[in-house]
Formats: sequence, structure tokens, C-alpha cells
Amino acid sequence: MATDGTASAPDLRVLQPDEWDEWYDNLLRAFGGAVESAEERGLWRELSAYDRFLGVWDEGACVGTAGAFPFRVTVPGGAAVPAAGITAVSVAATHRRRGLLTSMMRRQLDDVRAWGEPLAVLTASEPDIYGRFGYAAASFQIGAEIDTARVRLSVPAGTDDVRVRYAPPAEVLQACEAVYARLVPRRPGMLLRQPGWERLGLLDSESARGGASPLQCVVAERGGEVVGYARYRVRPGWGPSGHDGTVELGELAGLDGAADAALWRFLFGLDLTTTLRVQGRPADEAWQYQVSDIRRCLPRVRDALYVRLVDVGAALTARTYQCPVDVVFAVEDDFCPWNEGRWRLTGDAKGASCERTSDAADLALSVRELAAAYLGGVSLAPLAAAGRVRELRPGALAEAAVAFGGAVAPWLPHGF
Repeated sequence: MATDGTASAPDLRVLQPDEWDEWYDNLLRAFGGAVESAEERGLWRELSAYDRFLGVWDEGACVGTAGAFPFRVTVPGGAAVPAAGITAVSVAATHRRRGLLTSMMRRQLDDVRAWGEPLAVLTASEPDIYGRFGYAAASFQIGAEIDTARVRLSVPAGTDDVRVRYAPPAEVLQACEAVYARLVPRRPGMLLRQPGWERLGLLDSESARGGASPLQCVVAERGGEVVGYARYRVRPGWGPSGHDGTVELGELAGLDGAADAALWRFLFGLDLTTTLRVQGRPADEAWQYQVSDIRRCLPRVRDALYVRLVDVGAALTARTYQCPVDVVFAVEDDFCPWNEGRWRLTGDAKGASCERTSDAADLALSVRELAAAYLGGVSLAPLAAAGRVRELRPGALAEAAVAFGGAVAPWLPHGF
């Protein structure tokens, strides 16, 4: 309370290490109160970047949380660009509609700009919240429940040259991480794994299994070299006609099509199972074109990584473009007004430059549309058809839409 007896304003401040437990408890409660294992809680505590995490305190109690991991995200062209990984955003149910979320978003983006990071990224539990702060879905992912009893998998030449063997997950962690690291530059939206983050894939508390087996792992090898891996669990099941177990894929990565196919073929053929459940896979992954019946795979698409351009010029300069482009954008950005105005983008597959200009605009749009198209997974053309991009110079839309595209779909490999 204030000295005059009135309620004091909530205090938004950088998180201190001795405040973390209360901060984290408040976060868990805001997301439903699920209990985490000591191992998982301990890992998140180790990964927390305290000087980049915020808490809101009201009369000594934590009522708001937000954080920003120091990430590097792959963009078209292969560069790993500094990005703030926005995470742990919550407001206590007792403090809704008081402007706390807006104040945390304001502070975060000001901080990200001061840190010199041109991007902010997040995964959204409620997507409609973040649009007003300039975030847009820039990558998507595929989930599926594949009827492996009835769906056949065709594999490319060279698959039989790949050996698949069981391995304890922790013992082959370094080899698996080496595979992951080689894949990062190849696909936009992937996260350059910082020390400690590799342990996320090994979390295996009994409470999180939901009746499935402990975590299992296989590695794919060619000529003695590890060229891929898969981590999964098996959920046993028996029905009136016999076994109907489910394979639950956690992670799969291969350095080439044959390595990928060898791992998928292994998962399709596991004894006593009839379903392969996958989630969070790349939207253009090859298995979708190798199955005999895509309908029996029940594919579904959902949003994944949300992107926010904190510095339009630096962000657009950091990536490459699949054909030559020279276009002037008139950008609207109410929440980060330093991005407002006209920007001239020139570039190609070798590099780019994006600078402020007084030249006439070719396309008018908000920072959200630029964010959606940034990783190459969303075309500017349908955004224009939706009324969110205005073409001011004939031909500019097609030029920019093709240039912003990419050969592969962007993909977020894991949450944060």
C-alpha cells in the first residue's frame, strides 16, 4: 500500500534469482497449474536468463511474468540472426485487464531493440493476443496419426545403405546434436542450439509419459557415421482384434532423404503397433509424398513460430532473396514507431540491403505482414488478397512475393 492508504501501482522489474521460484509458480498456475518434474523444473531454471526476464509484483506477490531467451534463428540464406525468444508470458487471473500484458510487451520490445536484436519470436498459446503487438505466424507445422497397418511407405534409392540401431538417448546425445547442428543452416526458422538446450530432448519423467514407454532412441548410420536419429515412445494397446499400440514420435532428424526414410520406415514397422502419432513436423516433409494413402494419415496443419521485426532494416538485410528484388515498402507499426516509414529493399540470393528512403512506395503494409513473410513460408500475394498488403506500383507484389519465397518451408524444431 502507498503511504496514503491507496493501492500502489504494480512494480515491473527485472527478475532476481531469489525470486525465480515464486515467479515460476505463478507462471505454472496461469497455464493451468500442471505439476512438473523436478528435472524439468530444474532445467528451466538453469536456462533462465535472469537479466532478460521480467516480473510484475503487486504488494509483494508476483502477478505477471515474461522472458526473452537469447536465441539465434536461421533465416533464408542460412544466416543465424540474433532473436529474442519471448517466453513465459502470463498475467495472474486476479490482475487481468489492467494493462500489465501491454506494459510487459512494451518493456520487452524496448529492451530487445536496445540489445541490438532485430527479431523477436514466440509460440502463442492464444494467437489473437499477439497480433496487436506486431507478431505474425511465420511458420507452420504438420501433425498426423498414421494408420501404419494400412499405409505403406515407399523409400528413395539409397535407403537400404542406411543402418538403424538402438542406442541409449544420453549416450548418443553428442552425435545427435552434431546432426541437428548440420541441419540448422538448411531450413529457416530453426534455432541454433545454445548449451543446455540439448537436454530438453532427453526429459523423460514418468508423469509426462501418460502410460507410454520410457524414451527410446535409434540412430541412422552410413559408413560408420551417424546421419540421423529418432526419439520416440511406444504406448502399448490391445483391442478386440489384437494389438493396436501407438508409436509417439518425439524428434526425428536426418541429413538426407535416405537417412530420413530409413528412420520413418523403422517407425512404420515397429511390432505390436498400428498407429504412428507425429506432431510439430516440417510442413513440406517428404514422408507425406512417400505414403500410399495420405487420407489415412489424418494430416493437420497448425501455426508454429510467430515473428516480430524489431528492426525492419536490419531484419530484411539479414536474409537473402531467391530472385533479384528492388522494392519500397511503406511500413506501419503503431507499437514500435521507429519502424514506421518507407524502406527500400534491394537484394538477391547473395545478399541484401534495406535502408530508409524518400522514394515513392511500391507496397504498403504493416510490420505484421512483413513478419509473416519474413521466413519464406507465407506469401505476400494471399496477404494482399486478404486486404492486408496494398500494391502501389503494378508488378511490385509479384516481384516481392517471389523474392521472399523459399525452396523449403520454415520450421521450428522445438518449443521454448
